[in-house]
Amino acid sequence: MLPECQLFGTLGCHLCELAEAEIMPLVEGGLLVELVDITDPDDLTEVYGLRIPVLRRADTGAELDWPFEAEQVVNFLK
Repeated sequence: MLPECQLFGTLGCHLCELAEAEIMPLVEGGLLVELVDITDPDDLTEVYGLRIPVLRRADTGAELDWPFEAEQVVNFLK
């Protein structure tokens, strides 16, 4: 079973859109990903502002910074 994840980003972020497109085939395969806007409701800009997009595992808290490809995400989830 795949762990649940969060994708940290914000509206209007081109790299965030690329990251979403990269993980979409995995989402269609059953990966649960919550999209988290770093500016709302909790301001996470200080933590993630220069790093977004960031994929975070909910179970371990491990983070994968952009750039990443689907194969890297699969390895990250193992």
